[in-house]
Amino acid sequence: MKKLITFALVAIVGLSTSCSDSFFDIQPQGAASLTSLSNKNGVNALLVGAYSLLDGVGAGNTGRQSTISNYVFGGITSGDAVKGTDIGDQPEQEYIEQFVWLSDNTYFLGKWQHTYDGVARANEAILLAKSPDVKDMTDAEKTQVVAEARFLRGHYHFEGKKMWNMIPYIDETIYKRDDPNSTKIPNDKDIWPNIEADFKFAMENLPATQAQKGRATKWAAMTYLAKAYIFQKKWAAAKTLLEDVYKNSGKKLMTNYHDNYRNVTNNNAESIFEVEFSVNDGSTGNNGNAGDNLNWPYSANSPGRGCCGFYLPSQNLVNAFKTSDDGLPLIGAKADGTADTYNAIDLPNDQGFKSNQAFTLLKTVPVDPRLDWTVGRRGVNFLDWGVMPGYDWIRNQNYSGPYIGKKWMYYLADEGSSTHSTNKRAVNNNYRLLKMSSVILWLAECEAELGNLSGAETYVNIIRNRAKNGSVQDASVNYVVNPYPTGTFAAKGKDYTLNAVRMESRLEFAMEGHRFFDLVRWGIAEPYLNKYLAEEAVNGKDMAGNTYNKRGYLAGRKFTANKNEYFPLPNDEILNSQKDGKPTLKQNNY
Repeated sequence: MKKLITFALVAIVGLSTSCSDSFFDIQPQGAASLTSLSNKNGVNALLVGAYSLLDGVGAGNTGRQSTISNYVFGGITSGDAVKGTDIGDQPEQEYIEQFVWLSDNTYFLGKWQHTYDGVARANEAILLAKSPDVKDMTDAEKTQVVAEARFLRGHYHFEGKKMWNMIPYIDETIYKRDDPNSTKIPNDKDIWPNIEADFKFAMENLPATQAQKGRATKWAAMTYLAKAYIFQKKWAAAKTLLEDVYKNSGKKLMTNYHDNYRNVTNNNAESIFEVEFSVNDGSTGNNGNAGDNLNWPYSANSPGRGCCGFYLPSQNLVNAFKTSDDGLPLIGAKADGTADTYNAIDLPNDQGFKSNQAFTLLKTVPVDPRLDWTVGRRGVNFLDWGVMPGYDWIRNQNYSGPYIGKKWMYYLADEGSSTHSTNKRAVNNNYRLLKMSSVILWLAECEAELGNLSGAETYVNIIRNRAKNGSVQDASVNYVVNPYPTGTFAAKGKDYTLNAVRMESRLEFAMEGHRFFDLVRWGIAEPYLNKYLAEEAVNGKDMAGNTYNKRGYLAGRKFTANKNEYFPLPNDEILNSQKDGKPTLKQNNY
């Protein structure tokens, strides 16, 4: 699909971007006429153009502001990761990480622009597909295009909803090409019903499978609709859909956890919907996860071949993978995670040790094997690149810590086939947006919320058994992970069960950009994140007796309830939303 993007973008140039003060004003002067595209090829070109923004690249911003991984908004705000690199590099990210949010931050503007550019492209595809001027398509073909476009429109609005909560919903009936003010509408309504309607239509009108990889299916729409229900705490409705996906979609867990993070296993049996990346397709590399192109080790002898040191795992995240001797997480009985004990003392690390200084990792400490598929740490194999040397791969270890994120990296054996010919940080390792592991843990959450604690335990143990029985990264590490003994959740109660489900989600999906939004929807962001900020800011001592500086720049930072759950709307968009002399957009409390 990515190979069709160049044609699609040429076809829609001027239809949904640039030349206007705001991304609500999606009708610029000199726009290509829909009539000139009124055929099957034109309709498909517009639809592919809407798909092409899924990776977050191509909406006129830097890409990293709207990358599908959401590493800035969902990652460095969540306790899973820090900004990384040096102090002063990309200060806009520093402000977001430290909950110093201003409405003129360019990252908020870039994400907003991308959200509504995606909405605009989906609406253009719908309008053209519905046009009576398109005569070389059957009604069934037109309906499928509309269904795919509505799936995409639901996705883009969902991205905006979880960012800002109160946002405008723009569909093809609101947008009028001859009236640039038509899309300047207030953000005074909850748009969940609109998002639900888009996913429902897609679910009811899309096929169960698609011949072309990357296109939405019935099961993808059903899963996304269930996710929308989860965000609204509609547990019974979500459970019904998720059970259908689990039992009837034909999707299943891969044997090995790491198969969800390798290019050679793109579009595998576990994937329900992937954002497709490609390399060596005639582009300059922008189709190869360009939004995350800063999130690579700093050394020329590492994956990506050097640059730029952003988005590094926190010590808190690494500690979360510790297990007890019986292979269970070190968690407590409070649903908000504040009674957990995993962070009491740090796992051994090489903070302060240069690569040419002797350092021995205590590999006897029991850890979940997902740790070393998620995090690169000194003394442990890093895919097939050999043992990670530590300090030399980190841009500024004293500032950002000793760890590297791993899930988007490529194997040395795949360099060339999975990387761009000149830009080794452009890769074809797809982003798995919806997968069966998500479905299983959402089912666990539904069961816990509905009071079926044994059912929640069954689903959590499916995930833990996969972690136990799958491949490991380094045979010299003491990997110990086991399912919860039967009856544990029922005996310990609902709060413990919810905490266990939430911890399992953290371990399974760490560094994938979901965590902050989960903390908010669970209602535990304030106690959880303030505990994290206080602990990550102080000097550390690990289990080997090493003492070191942690992330001192977090000292005094605070998550404020009823303020930091949602980001500020971009000030530029509020100014540009003026109609009859008054802005139609209302700012969030921030």
